Amino acid sequence: MQPKILEPEPKSILHICAREMLRPLRDQILRIAGFIVDSTLSTREGLVMLWAKQYDLVLIDVEGESRIHEAETMCSEIKTANPEQIVAFVCNWRVAILTDCPDEIVRTEFDPRRFVSGVRKIVEQVN
Repeated sequence: MQPKILEPEPKSILHICAREMLRPLRDQILRIAGFIVDSTLSTREGLVMLWAKQYDLVLIDVEGESRIHEAETMCSEIKTANPEQIVAFVCNWRVAILTDCPDEIVRTEFDPRRFVSGVRKIVEQVN
């Protein structure tokens, strides 16, 4: 009898993105890459979801400078309640320079492979 090889558990992601057209597309890209994904359009609903379930990564889309404050506030709430929670922002380079709350920044890419690669590098840090 051969020993059973255990597959690693898929990593879970809470994806918060206020862009209705982009959120389901990114969700599907992440699911195809093997992640378990829950998502919402609302930061408030995202916090409710986070308090109800453990996620390996909270991925917050910051679609422009005007959304930095909201994303940083959410990140601070999460980190205050659970300093171990990994939080990453998905944003362009300018927004990435203007913020320092999240653990990581995933640069906005039009290449799904690069997007998944960035997310994968972050979740590899999670036990």
